[in-house]
Amino acid sequence: MTLNLRRPILVGGIGLSLALWLLDSFQHSVAELGEVALFGLAVAGAGWWWSQGRSPSIDFAPTPVNRETAEKAIATTETAINLLAAESPNCDTTSSLKQQLNLLIAELDRQDLRLCVAGGKAVGKTVLIQALQSEWREKQLSFWEAAPLFMGKDEAKISSDLVLFVTAGDITDPEFQTISQLVSAGQRLVLVWNKLDQYLPEQQAQVLQQLRHRMQGILAAEDVVAIASSPSPIKVRQHQSDGTVQEWGENQTAQIGTLTERLSQIITQESQKLVLANTIRRAANLKLDVKVVLDRVRRDRALPVIEQYQYIAAAAAFANPVAALDLLATAAISTQMVIEIGAIYQQKFSLDQAKTVASTLATQMLKLGLVELSTKTITAVLKSNTITFVAGGIVQGVSAAYFTRIAGLSLIEYFQTQDISTDTTDVNNLKVNLAKTLQTVFQQNQQVAVLQTFVKQIMQRLLPESPKSELPLNA
Repeated sequence: MTLNLRRPILVGGIGLSLALWLLDSFQHSVAELGEVALFGLAVAGAGWWWSQGRSPSIDFAPTPVNRETAEKAIATTETAINLLAAESPNCDTTSSLKQQLNLLIAELDRQDLRLCVAGGKAVGKTVLIQALQSEWREKQLSFWEAAPLFMGKDEAKISSDLVLFVTAGDITDPEFQTISQLVSAGQRLVLVWNKLDQYLPEQQAQVLQQLRHRMQGILAAEDVVAIASSPSPIKVRQHQSDGTVQEWGENQTAQIGTLTERLSQIITQESQKLVLANTIRRAANLKLDVKVVLDRVRRDRALPVIEQYQYIAAAAAFANPVAALDLLATAAISTQMVIEIGAIYQQKFSLDQAKTVASTLATQMLKLGLVELSTKTITAVLKSNTITFVAGGIVQGVSAAYFTRIAGLSLIEYFQTQDISTDTTDVNNLKVNLAKTLQTVFQQNQQVAVLQTFVKQIMQRLLPESPKSELPLNA
């Protein structure tokens, strides 16, 4: 097995490890003294990765809506697309992304408005659209009907300037959550209570007041309106001269006056703002699409780096006869890996920053008990075959490789939660956010089947001449 050890950090770390081992040959007390300290340094090497904890979800705080903001959002997305083109010249999706961006630029001066009617099942969305279309024939309005409850990445939602969210009564928790998410994302929304004709007059006022109270702090009171898009027929009874009685149902016209009045106000006062806000949201969504592709490209480049360093860590720990010193070598290897993966994600970590993050990871891994738990699990897997288990340093080698891999995967996970243009080299921010990422990645890679496969791969590198029958079994 050929290992590339030309990097100064690796040479220094592993060299120091070997030097201390030689010293240990003459003075056992040195190894005993360094046991705890060196173990901490090794875990610190993985610690850098831990500090890359998962960041919160994208913040949809209110953004000023004007042409300058819209143009800036488009420019930011264009920068992301250009970055993708530079890092992956042969990417198949770049052309499509650029076409979508050009459409956004053209829409800055759009005059017509797009209204989306959304809500749960059987609330009267289709009938409402028909009634509105008959009322607004002369206006430049187009109506879309969204899937029930607006679940998923609905194109109607993304492309609409205004959402009319229809409910048949007091809103349910899923409806409330959907409305809250749309409003927090900057979507202009009017809540429409349909089928008010199914309630008595005194009940109508109560339900409307209840809806407005429920939406307080989310929607203005005037943006919660009551209608009956398809009122139930009125029963008409007529007494005939011969004493007989005839009954029939008489259809009523749609009662949507409060809604059309509110829409007229919004269109008159906010038309341009609605178009610009829509452009800003769509630019942000397009940028997220770009990031998904870019993250995939970068992950594909980072995984071979992780594999390279996990094998280096395994070889260094396997060859070193002093367990505590294996961890020192691992720390040096992990630090160098952090710098290289950071470069793939356009994050230039200094050596001091990488060391600081490594120490943070060490602390967190020890607090969570991940080191002890993983070592016990790996030992149990290796004990499935006595021949390979008794080979000197095999547990240390596999463990070193495992922690190096967890460190690299956690770093990838953290970077993928960040905005493309965000500088994530702030060590203090890493310390705050890395714990959740560590736990998530560790749980994903602690499954027995995953560990069995990993152990087998590492042992095939450490003991390449061992017959397959001597390798740990997958069962």
